[in-house]
Amino acid sequence: MKYIFYLLFFLLAVPASAQKKIPSPESQINTAILAAPEDKREGAKVYGYDQEGKMVVLREGSNNMICLADDPDKDGISVACYSNKLEPFMARGRELIAEGKSELEKREIRKKEVEAGKLKMPDTPSTLYIFSGDEEDYDPATGALKNGNFRYVIYMPYATVESTGLADKPDVPGMPWLMEPGTYRAHIMITPPKNE
Repeated sequence: MKYIFYLLFFLLAVPASAQKKIPSPESQINTAILAAPEDKREGAKVYGYDQEGKMVVLREGSNNMICLADDPDKDGISVACYSNKLEPFMARGRELIAEGKSELEKREIRKKEVEAGKLKMPDTPSTLYIFSGDEEDYDPATGALKNGNFRYVIYMPYATVESTGLADKPDVPGMPWLMEPGTYRAHIMITPPKNE
């Protein structure tokens, strides 16, 4: 019985990144770019993780797309790519997470910085692509992810339901809708139905 207790203590005490082996840079790149449109994958800049779990640039880019590899501290597999116009917003979020800020604190700090003109948000609609799936469908050797699902987020700061004609909640699966209307984080959400 005491061995089970020690095993549980170890699993709870050790961060997920130490439990989950970090794939090679090549594999992380292969997975990260799955979120991007096909014609943007080859030139996308990619951030991933070194063997200590620190975020680093795995590949420099030559187009306007930035991709993030799967976070080893989180369950499941989730990668994202976004327009470089969103990089100041995304980079600031990563900085605040590294400082130990909560999600609520992070949002409030960025809100104040946007309103003060210190943090620049995109002046045109800018898209975030997310591709996610289950651990059992992931091949860390190649970076392939089977049965993944896409989600699309189009940032339009301060957009409203009136200015866009969008609803503030989806009535049917896959319907575009406006989340956080009227705020600096206003964005169109599109979540296609999951693969069966």
